[in-house]
Amino acid sequence: MDIILGYDPTTLREQVDLQAAGDRLAELENRRDTESINEKVALLRMVGRIDDAWDAANAALRNARMTGDRESICRARIRRAQVQQEQGKLDDARRELTACIDEARTHDWAATEAFALQHRGKVLFDHGDFAGALQDFRTAAAMRERIGAPDDQVQSSLFAAQVVESRL
Repeated sequence: MDIILGYDPTTLREQVDLQAAGDRLAELENRRDTESINEKVALLRMVGRIDDAWDAANAALRNARMTGDRESICRARIRRAQVQQEQGKLDDARRELTACIDEARTHDWAATEAFALQHRGKVLFDHGDFAGALQDFRTAAAMRERIGAPDDQVQSSLFAAQVVESRL
């Protein structure tokens, strides 16, 4: 069963199947690998458990730093910035996401760059910078299409771009 059912057209936030999210969180409860913790961050954020998501985001970042894999560190930073957005720390989230975009672009991590662009677009949307958000969403969609990303990722970028276009 899919956890993300769609996206709210007024906030661009995920519409979540709370039961499926809770079931998945229970499955991940004792897992300590970076990928599982990152998934917990996303799920906790989506179900509104922001303090728990923040703690998990910091744990994921520590784990990623221990592995030394720079792309994993970058992806953990992106997840943490998503939590900062939910905390209302839009400037901090934007700065972190911009740094992640720059790093991903430098190393040709296209999927990671698109991930960061998508979420910086959401931060810009929350900040009222619709032109900047539209640019990020369009760029993320084009990158995701070019690299053959999963259809749900491409569609989320296209949906976000359509929502922003309707506001401009």
